[in-house]
Amino acid sequence: MITDDFRVIVVGGGPSGLIAAHSLHLANIPFVVLERRESIVEDVGASLVLAAPSLRIMHQLGIFEDLMAIGAEIKINRTHGCGPVAFHRAELVDLLYNRLPDAAKANIYTNTRLDSIETTGKGVKATCIDGRVFNGSMIIGADGVHSRTRRLMRELALQLNPHQNWDPENPFRSTYRCMWATFERNTEEPGQNCDTQHKDQSVMYITGRHRCWVFLYEKLPEPSTERTSYTEEDMAKFAQRFSDFHITDQSRLGDIWGNRLHAGMANSEEGIAKHWSWGRIVLVGDACHKYTPNAGLGLNNGIQDVVTLCNSLRQLLYTLAPSKPSEADLGKIFREYQNCRQSGINSGASRSASLTRQQAWATRWDYILARHVMSSTFVQHVVLDFVAPRMIRQEKVLDYVTGEEPLKGKVEWKHAIPFSVGKI
Repeated sequence: MITDDFRVIVVGGGPSGLIAAHSLHLANIPFVVLERRESIVEDVGASLVLAAPSLRIMHQLGIFEDLMAIGAEIKINRTHGCGPVAFHRAELVDLLYNRLPDAAKANIYTNTRLDSIETTGKGVKATCIDGRVFNGSMIIGADGVHSRTRRLMRELALQLNPHQNWDPENPFRSTYRCMWATFERNTEEPGQNCDTQHKDQSVMYITGRHRCWVFLYEKLPEPSTERTSYTEEDMAKFAQRFSDFHITDQSRLGDIWGNRLHAGMANSEEGIAKHWSWGRIVLVGDACHKYTPNAGLGLNNGIQDVVTLCNSLRQLLYTLAPSKPSEADLGKIFREYQNCRQSGINSGASRSASLTRQQAWATRWDYILARHVMSSTFVQHVVLDFVAPRMIRQEKVLDYVTGEEPLKGKVEWKHAIPFSVGKI
């Protein structure tokens, strides 16, 4: 069995951090989660879309049926037995958190903002702004695009070797900005996915089971690596520029804007960090790769990060038990994890960037692709039924959680959910 004094510190209690908590709990790996906000569940943000591979992971976590009861399937491709499913972010986070066993939930600390990290040959020490200290064997940074973990990891690496070629402090660049808003769903059918395109602007409209979401995209005057905060006045002016844009054939943004429940705005960072780990620290999700949200690939790739990392970590711990892995042992699986994920991450970044630019007609070629190529029924059939499924089928599952396959379609999965797990 795994030695009791090995503990993982997860920084960030968002969707990726909570999925890491589930995965570590199921692997019998002790952990804590440090979340800077006062509550895990806040009714902020817009929609999150889970593709079929992520739904398989949700089945392994024991929450597939509950998720399907609150989500709305976008019926664009059922090759793998189910199309992408849209959720209100707060509802998805609430379910992920509350379906953790009480023993695991007790390891989640809110209002706990990371201040510093110290590493030794035997472990790590995470000190929070309020003075609390958490000791562990390794750190998983699941704290998003503006990751504090990533910045501290960079500082530690450069302290050791100031001349090495490391990522800049802000490794991602924004070319577009996005505003989102949430509405109550009225007469619209759930599962719609519409977009309206224009030069340097676009609108996406998604309908869920109980909510609807609008995303407004606009190209920035100049690309930026700086974090930008937008005021209510900024958002009002931004929405006004889109008021005549159709969100469906029957309605325009201006017709519904006054009925919004929540709205937010941020620049849409893009990029892939070169360094995902150092010493006993490793990054997952938006902390190490960030996409524009048009294709809905961000969280899905974050989930694959967690799955790939936890599979390797459990294998290492059981192989070495009862001894604890050294920093070199962890560094080896961290590098293997990044190498394993690199191809899928590069593909996701390319697809997200391409879709963003096609919908906003960034170039003449993007306009032709959007209006005359990708709008073709034949091309959509080829992409959705032949090209995409062969990439999707390769996504991994937790190789230590047994169960029956919840999604069966025309294309078989490369990695089956195991019927049994033998002793390692």
